[in-house]
Amino acid sequence: MVQTDSRTPRQQAQWVSSLLAHSGRYGVVTHLSQTIGVARQTLYRWKEKGQAVLEAAFTPAPAAAEPSGQLERAILTLLVEAHASYRGIQQCLQELLHRHLSLGTITAVVQRAGQRAQQWLVSQTPLSPRALALDELYGSQRGEAYLSVVDSRSGAVWASTSPVAVDAESWTLLLWQLQEQGLQWETTISDGGKAIVEAVQTVVPEQPHRRDVWHVLQGCHKVQGRLDRLVEGLEKQAVTVARQAARLAAGKSLRGRHPKSDVAAHAVELAQAQYVARSLGYLSAELRRLLEVVVLAPTAGQALLPSHVRQGELEALLALRDELSQATPESRQDDMVKLAGHLRAALPHLVLFAPSLDALHEQACQVLGASALHLIAWAWQRRAILGPTSRDLLEGLPPEWRPTAESLLAAWDAAVRASSAVENWHSILRPYVAVHRQLSTGFLALLAVRHNHRLAPRGLHRGQSPLMRSGLADANSDWLAVLGYPSQGTVHAAQLSPQPHPPLALVA
Repeated sequence: MVQTDSRTPRQQAQWVSSLLAHSGRYGVVTHLSQTIGVARQTLYRWKEKGQAVLEAAFTPAPAAAEPSGQLERAILTLLVEAHASYRGIQQCLQELLHRHLSLGTITAVVQRAGQRAQQWLVSQTPLSPRALALDELYGSQRGEAYLSVVDSRSGAVWASTSPVAVDAESWTLLLWQLQEQGLQWETTISDGGKAIVEAVQTVVPEQPHRRDVWHVLQGCHKVQGRLDRLVEGLEKQAVTVARQAARLAAGKSLRGRHPKSDVAAHAVELAQAQYVARSLGYLSAELRRLLEVVVLAPTAGQALLPSHVRQGELEALLALRDELSQATPESRQDDMVKLAGHLRAALPHLVLFAPSLDALHEQACQVLGASALHLIAWAWQRRAILGPTSRDLLEGLPPEWRPTAESLLAAWDAAVRASSAVENWHSILRPYVAVHRQLSTGFLALLAVRHNHRLAPRGLHRGQSPLMRSGLADANSDWLAVLGYPSQGTVHAAQLSPQPHPPLALVA
C-alpha cells in the first residue's frame, strides 16, 4: 500500500490516540488503514509504541537511592564544619558533586546522625568525679534557653539541651539525668543564676556551689568604665565652666540649657570623681589579686596567704568599697551600691577552692621552706612566660624540689574558679543558632560529639581532645567514623554500645 500524503507527528499522535481509544472494536484498524494509506502491521506497531509511552509517562519514578556513606559524610561536614543551612548543603552538593538531594533526604540524614550522637553521649561516662560548669544560652524565644553542662577542666560537653524554660525544675531534671547516666561531680560552678543555684541545692545539697570570678570582675570593670567616662566628661567641661565664669564676670548672661559658672565647685566635683575612680581601680586590682588561685604573702616569714586570711582581706575590701559608695557622685551612686551588693552576695562562693589548698601549702612549707614555696608560687603565676606548662616549670626547679612541687602545680592547675569552659561552648553554638534559628537535641548532640573529639591545633593542649583530657583516651579523632560514617579506606565503623535507658527529651 502506497502512502498518499506526508504525515506529521501531530497526525500520528491523533491516529495512535484513536487506536488506543477504540482498542478491541472490530474494523477500526482496517478503516484507518484504508483512510490514511498505511499498512495494518504499521498501525499495530504504532499502537504498541504509543501504549508503552503512556505507561512510562504515568509510572511513578523510582525512589531515590539512599545516600552513600561518603555522601552522608559530606552532608554532615558541610553542616557542622561550614555552618551551612540545609538549602546551602543542597546547593553545595549540586555544584561540587553534581548530586541533587531533596531537603527531606538531607533532613533525614541529619536526624539519623543526631540519634547516633545522642546514643554516643549517653554511653560516654568518665570514671572519676568531674568539675562541672553550668550556664544558659538564651535563644529567640523569651524565657527559654539552651542548658549546657561542660567539664571545667577538660572542656568536654556532657549535656546540652534544646531550648527549655529557664527555671530550677529544668536544671534539676538535667542534673538527675546526668546522675542516672553515671556522671559524678565534685563541684559545680556558674555565673550565679538563681535557677542553677536552686537546682544544685536540690540535687546535691551537701555540695557548695561556686561562683565564677570573671563575671564579678567584669561587673567591676563596667562600673570602672562609667566612672572613667564621668571623669573624662568633667575634665572636658572644665573649660566650658571657666568660659561661663568669665562671661559672668564681664556682666554677660550665661549660655546653655544648664550652665555652670562656679569654677571652684566644679573643681571639687572633678576631684571627687577622680578620687572615686582611682580608688575603685585600686580596690578592683586588689580584688583580682585576692581571687587568684595562690596569693603571695607580703611578709617574708610567710609564703602564701591562708584561706582565712584571704577571706578577711576580702571582707575588709568590701567594707572599703561600701565607704567608697558614699563618696561616689550622685549620678553613679546606684551603680556603686548595686556592685557592692553583688560582691557581698557572691563573696562566700568565690574562693571555695582555697581551703582545700591550705593543708597542701602547709605540708610543702614544712618540706621546702617558706622561701622555696614562695618562689614556686611566684613562678606558677608567671607560667605563661616561664613555662608555658607546669612540666616546663618543674624542669627548671632543683631535683629535690620536684616531687613536692609536682603535687603543688597539679593542685593549682586543677583549681576551679571560672566557668569559661561552658562560655567557650556557647560561643561555638552561637553561629549555628544564627543560621538555623533553633537547634534540636540531636543537632546539639552532633556538635557535642564533634567538639569532644576535636584535637586542639595549638596552645597548651595541642594535639589533645577534650575526651583525652577527661581520661577517656580515644585515638580516633574522626567524629564521623565514631558515629558510623567511616571515611574511604576504613574497613569497619565503630560500634555504638546499646543504650540502657532512653534519655529524657530534655537531655542531649
